[in-house]
Formats: sequence, C-alpha cells, structure tokens
Amino acid sequence: MSETPQAGYQVLARKYRPQTFDDLIGQDAMVRTLRNAFAADRIAQAFMLTGIRGTGKTTTARIIAKGLNCIGADGSGGPTTDPCGVCQSCVAIAEGRHVDVMEMDAASHTGVQNIRDAIIETVSYRAAQARYKIFIIDEVHMLSTSAFNALLKTLEEPPAHVKFLFATTEIRKVPVTVLSRCQRFDLRRIEPEVMIAHLKKVAAKEGAEIAEEALALITRAAEGSVRDAMSLLDQAIAHGAGETGADQVRAMLGLADRGRVLDLFEAIMAGDAAAALSELGAQYADGADPVAVLRDLAEITHWLSVVKITPEAAEDPTIPTAERMRGGDLAHRLPMRALTRMWQMLLKALEEVRTAPNAMMAAEMAVIRLTHVADLPTPGDLVQKLIETPPAPAGPGNGGSRPTPPRPAPAPTASASVAPSGGRGPQAALAVVPGPELARYPTWDSVVAFVEGARDIKLLIEVKTCLRLVSYAPGRIEVEPTEAAPRDLTQRLKRVLETGTGARWTVTIGTGGAPTVAEREEAARRALETRVAGHPLMQAVREAFPEARITGIRTRDDLAREAAEEALPALPDAEDAAETVPDDWDPFEDD
Repeated sequence: MSETPQAGYQVLARKYRPQTFDDLIGQDAMVRTLRNAFAADRIAQAFMLTGIRGTGKTTTARIIAKGLNCIGADGSGGPTTDPCGVCQSCVAIAEGRHVDVMEMDAASHTGVQNIRDAIIETVSYRAAQARYKIFIIDEVHMLSTSAFNALLKTLEEPPAHVKFLFATTEIRKVPVTVLSRCQRFDLRRIEPEVMIAHLKKVAAKEGAEIAEEALALITRAAEGSVRDAMSLLDQAIAHGAGETGADQVRAMLGLADRGRVLDLFEAIMAGDAAAALSELGAQYADGADPVAVLRDLAEITHWLSVVKITPEAAEDPTIPTAERMRGGDLAHRLPMRALTRMWQMLLKALEEVRTAPNAMMAAEMAVIRLTHVADLPTPGDLVQKLIETPPAPAGPGNGGSRPTPPRPAPAPTASASVAPSGGRGPQAALAVVPGPELARYPTWDSVVAFVEGARDIKLLIEVKTCLRLVSYAPGRIEVEPTEAAPRDLTQRLKRVLETGTGARWTVTIGTGGAPTVAEREEAARRALETRVAGHPLMQAVREAFPEARITGIRTRDDLAREAAEEALPALPDAEDAAETVPDDWDPFEDD
C-alpha cells in the first residue's frame, strides 16, 4: 500500500506572496488610489496593471478581487481594501479555485473564440457565490487584434456585477482603445532600500543568517523585481545551508568580487597591461565568468560617470562603504573623456566576448586594448598640441646654434598622414597627404561611382540629389546639403566610404556648393536633347511626325558599352550608316 504524498516545499516567492495591500511593498501610490476609490465607492469596471516582471501585477489583481468579494469574518462586510483572508471568498480566491473569479492566461488563449467562450457569453449571468464576477487576464498584450476588438463593447459597458483586471509587461502592445476603457496603474521597480529590508524580514522568518553584503548583491541582481529577489534568496539560503555570506552569493551568481573588479579597473586605467591580465586570470581561475567581469567593469564605468556628475549617486545602499570611498576617489581623479571612451570600448568588447569561440581569450584581448588606450590623449588634445607647438627655427642664427635637422616624414597611413608645410605656422602641419587607398578616388565623381558600386540605392540617390560639392580632396569632402537632405546623410556617406575603402574620411558641411550630380546630369541631358533636336535628321522626323517627342537618347559610347555587355559587335557609326541610305529612300514605301 502506497503512502499518501505529503505537501511539497513551497518556494519563498509563493510562501510570502502578499495577501493584503499592507503586505505589498513599493507601490504606495497605487495602494493610496485604490484605498480612496474603495472608500468613496468609485470602483472602475476595469483595471490595467503594468510593470516589469515580479513587481506584483497578478498579486495586486488577486488582492483587488478578494477586496471586491470579501464578506468579512462575520459575513456582513462589503467591498474593502483590507480583505479578511478568512471568509469563504477570500480563501477560495487565494487558493485559485473560486468559481466567480476566473484567471485566464492570454498567452495560451489568444483567439477571438477564447474570448467569446470565456467572457462574452458568460458576462450576462450573475455571480454564483460572490458579489462580483471577476475576470483576471494575465499577459493581456498577447491577445490577438480580433480578440481585443471582440472585447471592446463588453469592456466599455459591462454588467454591474462584472469587473475586469488586466496585467501586462508590454503595455505598448495593448491597443489604445482598450487602455482608454481601463484605469491604468504602473507598478514601479522596488527601491534597493525597500528590497533589502524585505529580504531581511523573510530571511529572519526562515531562520536563515545572511550577510548584509549578500543581500545587496541579491538586490542588485534582481533589478527591482521582488520575485527574482525571492528566488535568489531561496537559492542563497540553500547554497549557504543557513549561513550565507557575500562570497557564496557571488559564487552562486557567477560574479567576481567587486573589490577585485575595482582592482582590475584601476590597473586598466593606469595602463598596466600585465597587472590587468594577471588580475583577470586570477578571477577567471576563481570561477568568474569573463562576460560577467566585463559587465561589472561596464557597470563600474557607468557608476563612476554618474558619480562624477552627481556625487549623491555614490550613496547607493547596495554598494559597501569601502567601495563607495574608492569609487568617489576614482570619479574625482579620472576625466570624463576617459570614462566615456572606456564605456564605448566595453560595449564593443561585450559583443565580441559573447560571440567569440573562446570567451577568455576575447576578454584578454579586450583588456589589452583598454590598457593601451587608457592614457591616450583625445584627438582634440592632439590638435591643440600641434597648434600650440612653436615651429622649429628655419636656419642658423639663434646664438650661433646649428639648425635642427628635419625629421623624416612619417609613412603614409591608410587615411592621411601629417605633412608639414614650411613657412605657414603650426596649423600647416595638418595638411592631408592621401594614402594609397585614397589615391584611387581623385575626384568627387569617383566617390559617387564607388557609392554606386556599393549597391546602396537609397544612399546613391540621396548623394546625387541632396549634396552640393563645396570642395574635395582625397579623404576630405565638404558639401552643402539641400533642404531635402536627410540629417544623417553625411554620417552614412562617411560610414560607407570608411567601410569600403579601409581609410579614414572626413565629411563636413559648408556653403556655396556646386550643382548636385543629379542637377549636372539633368543639365547635360537637356543640352544633349537641344543638340539632337537641331540635327537635320531629327528635324526631318518632326516634320513627318509633328507629335513625336524624344523619350531617350543613346550616344555612341552607350551603344558600344551595351554591345560589349551583350558580347555583340557594336553598331556602325551614324555617319557611316547614313552613307548607305539612298537619298530617295522612302520609309513608307512597300518593299
């Protein structure tokens, strides 16, 4: 004879699920509004609850359902925001078995037939046991357009005994026609202080000892979601067997020690590649995920940037005091340009590490790049230094000193090299000498031809019709956009040129530009039409056909090119062909 199975373990997220509004944390504005509405008997027919995962949307819907149908411990109560939790309705709703409170998952009931069967055909019948018949639809944004449309009339004018409670994480996917028929409540992320206090209370009830820093790590990983935090706390308690420290939570989450991440950050910003690689290898050996380490570096970079602008941001309760002090010192010492450059390079490195066949190798290469650019001056600083550097003396005479020998010219790069232009001051050192890649594009028309070969039809049309050339040198383009030019046209042109040529291009905006390529082509076409229209042969055609008009002109070059493309011999020249036509030939005479 088999044994009767005992009730299984209930996870903390369900065990400590709020049963009243007093238990709901971090949603004071919504609770205040609902309490006032219940007290004034101004209860809407439909509520829309939205927010990120784990903030209490479905829980709030159930609490509202209990409050609407609660009859009190003595059976004489009315709608309330403080349900008793002991009456028949409260108990049945809490256990999910109340016949008049129907919970529906829109993800698995998306069609109009589901809405018709579950709601439209049943709303006319009064509640069997409770005061109100309540429909709770979770993830309502998953309903189809037809299902939403079928629900509109019932939602706008439901019977007095029917209430709708909707929950969604994607409020933008809900039609505005549905939103306008509901009272909307946006549930906020839970603040770190409130979350830590809640986790402390739950841990105490479970008889578990968990360190303050460990709770801070859990709170940071939960990102404002109570359910995520409760699940992580449940896992941490089991991981630590009742006594859980920060190191155990880091190991559980695959995180590196934040203090050691700060050590790695400082080594990178100091340009010490050997120390940075050594620290990264030590963290990897201790079980840290390379992606998590780079993500922590990005988080520290963002935090320091914010602290540099608003020092109050350093007082984050999820960050230990020692780390706050180190962060404040780093934010004071590091320039903002170094932090923004670090942020951009870390975002690129994270993409590479996620797709690399070996994540650790990619992380090491990223750290090497970061250390080498940490102390590099910005392009603006380089230009300023060149401008401020005095020119070398041109010859002897400065106290009989010998002239300084000229430095050898640097090798040309893929984009441009700095070449001094003697006798014109320091700014002459910024003259551009085209490299071999740029020498293939001597004219603006060659750039337009390159864009045409890139097969970006939209960009080609915009370049031809929206840009007036002001000046051109290989690698440097100055244009005047027309009024119809897109705002990002010059940036897209620069990106296509740099990607296709492997060289650096500068595209600037000026005034006084020449006609666009399209305007030049149109002018050339009109000039050719005028010249063709004056030809005696064409005049003869118009005398024979007064209503004829020119629809296209193909020159000898066009015919030769078409013939070459079709591997056929080119047609004879017009003059040669004319010599073979008799003077008395009539094209309308029968053969």
